[in-house]
Amino acid sequence: MEEHYDSRGQNEKFAGKYYCYNLIYWEHHQYVKNAIAREKEIKGWRREKKLALIDSFNPERKFLNGEIQS
Repeated sequence: MEEHYDSRGQNEKFAGKYYCYNLIYWEHHQYVKNAIAREKEIKGWRREKKLALIDSFNPERKFLNGEIQS
């Protein structure tokens, strides 16, 4: 999260270019390979399906940065 925040305004980085550093959805995975596979799966979804996943987890779309940084 810190790296995303610190890269804001840096166009060569996705997070920096689009100022995306507020977390509204997250999943915990024990193994990095499982997390990467899940990320690839979700990236392949249509936007509507992604929004439905977010809404099922965080319907108010509150920023959750503090929950994982504590």
